[in-house]
Amino acid sequence: MKYVFFDIECACVFKNVAKMCAFGYVVTDENFALLEKNDLLINPRGKFHLTDRKGKEGLVLPYAYEDFKKYPPFPAAYKKIKRLLEDKDALVFGHATLNDVNYLNLETKRYHLPSFRFHWHDTQFFWMNTENSFERQVGLGVMAEALGVEFVPHRAADDAFATMKVCEALCKREGLSVLQLIEKYGIRAGKIENYGIRVPDSEGLHRHIAEKESQREAHAKAHEAFYRVVNKHMNRRKKGGTLEGKVFCFSKDVEDEVEISTKLVRAIFEAGGRYTSHPSECNVYIARGAGGVRYQNAMGAGAAFIPLDQIEAAMSID
Repeated sequence: MKYVFFDIECACVFKNVAKMCAFGYVVTDENFALLEKNDLLINPRGKFHLTDRKGKEGLVLPYAYEDFKKYPPFPAAYKKIKRLLEDKDALVFGHATLNDVNYLNLETKRYHLPSFRFHWHDTQFFWMNTENSFERQVGLGVMAEALGVEFVPHRAADDAFATMKVCEALCKREGLSVLQLIEKYGIRAGKIENYGIRVPDSEGLHRHIAEKESQREAHAKAHEAFYRVVNKHMNRRKKGGTLEGKVFCFSKDVEDEVEISTKLVRAIFEAGGRYTSHPSECNVYIARGAGGVRYQNAMGAGAAFIPLDQIEAAMSID
């Protein structure tokens, strides 16, 4: 079995356009021994509009832009790319591979070529599974640094080579082969066929999604329970109490601690205070700690900040 690692650079990327200018690839054996490394340069037939992952201009590719005009457009490279990626004896890998698969899809449509048809894996997704962290997409540079891999960014063949070295280092760290890593984490490859794309998934991702859904349900129940108390007791608050004129707001995590938050808000009402869900309208903000958007909005409105642990004992709500 062979491994094919690939990376794509584009002259420009918009919603329904991705004009490829470089297809870099690396072919290895199952032990990551290098068999082939190459850059296929492509005339994008369009102007260069280079942006980084956040859409900001300033990205510089390590090529002489005039050189691209010397090369044929995408259809000339199509058969070579198709042969590499659809090799039945190869596993295909990329980093943030969905982006590159989308670029291939858009270029085949642009030139009215048959769809690619292959399965693919993603080293970024491998990393997410081994770290059990699905909240943030990690860049190739971050992973390379963590695993001791050096490379020149944005030269397609070098990015493909770095992706290979990252995959090799990740497998070494896990003490597993690629196939064993895939099996251990229950990873299913992504797929492209008939211009349709299926993204990779895994057992860990399914657990993560289920956990997030459970957290959302718990938050919704806590939110409902807390505001049921607020709505029931707000207009029954004591007039002229020691907290008259004070408008309180809690952080969301404090609101969700229903046993504490409902006792606290009832004590506030009993002392004549009021409650708001809008931190910009409060003059007292209560949270476990400083930080977050709610905290910033409350501080911007001139509210006083009181850590929850300073008032729990005083108000007998522990």
